[in-house]
Amino acid sequence: MNYLITGGAGFLGRHLANKLVEAGHNVRVIDDLSAGEKDALDSRVLFTRGDVRDQPKLWTLLHDIDVVYHLAAKVSLPQSVLYPREYNDVNVGGTVALMEAMRALGTPRIVLASSGTIYGDQKRQPVDEQVPPDLRTPYAVSKLASEHYIFTLGRHYGIEAVALRIFNAYGPGQALPPAYPPVVPQFLNRIMLGGSVVVFGSGKQTRDYVYVADVVDALITAGEQQHIDGEVINIGSGVETSVDDLIALIEEVTGRRAHVLHNQEQSGGVQRLVADIEKANRLLGYRPKWTLEDGLRETIRLDARFRDMIADAPPIP
Repeated sequence: MNYLITGGAGFLGRHLANKLVEAGHNVRVIDDLSAGEKDALDSRVLFTRGDVRDQPKLWTLLHDIDVVYHLAAKVSLPQSVLYPREYNDVNVGGTVALMEAMRALGTPRIVLASSGTIYGDQKRQPVDEQVPPDLRTPYAVSKLASEHYIFTLGRHYGIEAVALRIFNAYGPGQALPPAYPPVVPQFLNRIMLGGSVVVFGSGKQTRDYVYVADVVDALITAGEQQHIDGEVINIGSGVETSVDDLIALIEEVTGRRAHVLHNQEQSGGVQRLVADIEKANRLLGYRPKWTLEDGLRETIRLDARFRDMIADAPPIP
């Protein structure tokens, strides 16, 4: 099989690309490297630096492609509030440009990496795919708009389209940007170095943390499975974990005590969010293999940053 992964040098993209080439597939990646890491890709992956809105470049890369994994996007929720036009241009505009290019080349299938943030704050948990969206950020708006575009244009262009709403993915190699870093690597980094962990809100707010290997398995299956055209599918662990419980678990797996600072004045975001994964199980045979504890241990084992900290950081009294 021949695959193109947009945003393929990013966290999810490179894990997906590397697993596909290990399985003997041909993989092409396009990434502008605004957040990706080219050096983390297997040498067998054909890498092209470029913008997903660059249609002439897409036309070149889409020749003989069987499935496109569309992962290219700007992903920071707080930044999307500050720069909504940029998020719309890249996330929505990039999706439309890609669909037009796929039409021109006759590419038959697209799998979109969408987001559980579309659900916002819901009274009924876990959330299934029938729950009406509660859009709290321009990022969430851009992901829902991208879903509508792949399904609407897919019907017009004869392209099979599937959207996976991915919840809080984590794992080795996840970036730690200076502004708005993801919670799992941020907490690991601070706790293992003896720094302070700032918890916004009560610390009782919950999320669904899903290990990257489980997400990759779901993406691969979604690219192969028949009779799922037009489907939206949740991909999470199905387990609800509070911020306080996440910190306690990191303390357990690292053997280090967290210095926690609570900031009650700043919101911790939605109060509860956990995925109902029954549909993923039914349509994709998806069953998460990794518990949060095992995923954290594997992240530390495979990520040199954290592995070195375990060996070198002084113990916390």
